Amino acid sequence: MKIGDHVSVVDENLSGTITSVNGNIVVFKDEYGFIYQYPKEKLVPKNASLYENMKVVKKTEPKKTISKSHQKNPLILDLHFHNLVKNPNDYDSFERLFIQKEKLLEVLAFCRKNHLKRLEIVHGIGDGILQRLVWDTLESQTHLDFYNKEILHHQSGAVMVEFH
Repeated sequence: MKIGDHVSVVDENLSGTITSVNGNIVVFKDEYGFIYQYPKEKLVPKNASLYENMKVVKKTEPKKTISKSHQKNPLILDLHFHNLVKNPNDYDSFERLFIQKEKLLEVLAFCRKNHLKRLEIVHGIGDGILQRLVWDTLESQTHLDFYNKEILHHQSGAVMVEFH
């Protein structure tokens, strides 16, 4: 460090031009004309040319993994009967509802066991029997909230469930 060099103070927002060096003490003047004294170890050279040829390596940001329980997309359960069994015509209406309710309870238990936050239940738009079964089943459960996916509930074929 010599007279005329630009320096900056470590850990402070202060810089200026060296006016004198007395052993370990450096005296400098800031841009407003104020005089400061600091030991050499508290100062660093302020020279842009020091950094011109420095190579900057950009590293890719590591991808943050999101656990299944915190994913934004809900698990989807489609209760349409042809998705649950191989031969849907082999069952009468009571058996169909029983199997659909068992599947619903099984998936609710799965969500709780795996700490999932959201479940979308697709019951379809029909005569409302399956929809009523889904709502009655959800009303009997604890630690969950549910609502129609669409604003107009009579046009919604799905229910969104959020677990606490």
